Amino acid sequence: MPKLSRVPDIGAEVLRLLLVVFGAAVGFEIGSRVQQDDPSLLLGVFDAMTVGVIVGAGLGFSLGGVIARRIMRGISRSEDRLSALPPDQVVAGFVGALIGMAGVSLVAWPLFLIGPGAVVAPLFAFLVVIGGIAGFRVARTRGSSLPGDFAERAGLNGPGPGWGPKVLDTSVAIDGRILQVARSGFLTGSLLVPQAVVDELQGLADSAEEGRRGRGRRGLDVLQQLKATLPLEIIADDPVGVSEVDAKLVQICLRRKVSLLTLDQHLADAAALAGVNVLNLHALAKAMAAPVASGEVVEVHLARPGKETGQAVGHLADGTMVIVQRADHLIGDTVGVQVTSVTTTSHGRLVFARLATP
Repeated sequence: MPKLSRVPDIGAEVLRLLLVVFGAAVGFEIGSRVQQDDPSLLLGVFDAMTVGVIVGAGLGFSLGGVIARRIMRGISRSEDRLSALPPDQVVAGFVGALIGMAGVSLVAWPLFLIGPGAVVAPLFAFLVVIGGIAGFRVARTRGSSLPGDFAERAGLNGPGPGWGPKVLDTSVAIDGRILQVARSGFLTGSLLVPQAVVDELQGLADSAEEGRRGRGRRGLDVLQQLKATLPLEIIADDPVGVSEVDAKLVQICLRRKVSLLTLDQHLADAAALAGVNVLNLHALAKAMAAPVASGEVVEVHLARPGKETGQAVGHLADGTMVIVQRADHLIGDTVGVQVTSVTTTSHGRLVFARLATP
């Protein structure tokens, strides 16, 4: 799939052009005043106004490239994350951009009263563009904090439980199964990893005990691999007066209004009591587990013969196929069978069993 050109690069060139015009206008004004003081002043074949325009435009071009790239660099880092954002956050960003541009316009218009229009116009446009960028980012990340009615009308409602950023805890990184969940496409939005979690993993990785050291290194490696699958950001949030990592995670989720991704049942219970939406991978694994386990006795209606001699096939209530050995003579009956094994295939689960009572 061809890679799209980056929009922030276009924005940087627009900002540079505005600074070039601004520099040329400033140079023109300075040159005009110098020319008035000494009309005969020449620099080679150019008068003072021409020199001022050339120098001002050159400085604007040089400094504008540096300034514009610095401003847009942060946006370019986030560009790849846009595809993972829920639609309401995208709408929130554009509404915020419009509000930001309108707000800056109201505040900055008096500049036209204190300076020449040729100088003020590009500066005014530059400030409006910056206001739009700031409004987009603030509204996208904090839109869910607005009052409900206003947020709903403006399209700034916070994401549902399955959308939006998720704070990842230490247990998920160490466990590693999050990689398979992310690669399967069932995990959306960006992942936020507090610095406290990274520090905890680093502490484990530096431990003298081999077991702890292995868990820490595994956790750091999992985070590195996740960055290639989903947008992942290390955040420096550090709630004041909170020393325990678990308590910090709960506070961060409450302040940012995001979900918590964890495997720690105690942390999940505490966070849920505090009002945090919790995504527990243990609960997901339990929901996806086989409906029966080895050694369990269940009743199955045998509907047809199997592929192998003596086999009979039935189904559990959820549609899982059950293959019963040496039961072809009981096809059409409902019998008790004892599960011997459960196998997962590309088509689903298969349960193998034998008659519970010969």
